[in-house]
Amino acid sequence: MSKILFLSWFDRSTIKHLRLPFSFFLMPVFLFALSQAANVHWDTTVIAFVILHLFVFPSSNGYNSYQDRDTTSIGGLKHPPKVSRNLFRVTLLMDMVAVAAGFLVSPMFSSFIFIFILVSRAYSYRNVRLKKYAVIGFLTVFLFQGAFVYLMAYSAISHYSFVNLFTMNNIICMSVASFFIGSIYPLTQIYQHEADKRDGVISISYKLGYNGTFVFSAILFSIATVFLYYYFNLKHQQVALVLFIILMLPVIIDLSVWFKKVRKNTDNANFENTMKMNLLTSIFMNLFFLVLILNNHYTWF
Repeated sequence: MSKILFLSWFDRSTIKHLRLPFSFFLMPVFLFALSQAANVHWDTTVIAFVILHLFVFPSSNGYNSYQDRDTTSIGGLKHPPKVSRNLFRVTLLMDMVAVAAGFLVSPMFSSFIFIFILVSRAYSYRNVRLKKYAVIGFLTVFLFQGAFVYLMAYSAISHYSFVNLFTMNNIICMSVASFFIGSIYPLTQIYQHEADKRDGVISISYKLGYNGTFVFSAILFSIATVFLYYYFNLKHQQVALVLFIILMLPVIIDLSVWFKKVRKNTDNANFENTMKMNLLTSIFMNLFFLVLILNNHYTWF
């Protein structure tokens, strides 16, 4: 009987709000960490990947939906269904499974998962709601979806001690991850200005305005690229930077065209164009880091 009750929590609305496909957009940071690990422990790498992308990130999405109760488009859902108490129950269950499963990797990784969940809840929870503050909300995502996720992933992949995780190379890579996440995040808010404002949320994109959002994102993307240039020069992998620029060209062109359209008519700052940008960026970012991972084995450059 209890098993049937447990399964009933996973109704259609709940599953939709977990937005499992959205984990694809968060995959580049994990693949980046995997591509830069000198020693890869594949058993814990796979476990960590599953925990993050099938439990932690979807649970975070679901909890955010539960708190927001949006009726307009949100990331990954054009027409979000009404949320129920089941969504909260499922996110709590997924969090507990994630923290417990984290011990299969290491106590440190489990602790990282717990910290990430706490920050994620503080970001969304109505009585704290970090997301309603433009700068604080931005910095939370900038640090925790970027540098902190890289740190979590690298710890699971490499089995390094906490102190040894903070090498110069890793600090540069964590910075790159944060600046890339920071460059995308404001663009994902650009179509939600009015909906966010009605909900008492003043996003960084709303503060910057439509044009300012694109300029700000371009600046952060450029900073990330400069860090990447410096990093690959240190490793004598200039070919990797050339490959990155080539693979990012479709993204840069698409963003430039979109920016031009938005400058003419802000109605073009909509859900469809945002999701298109998100998908295109994720595809080419994931492809780039997959090539780097394969290069670690085949040594093409």
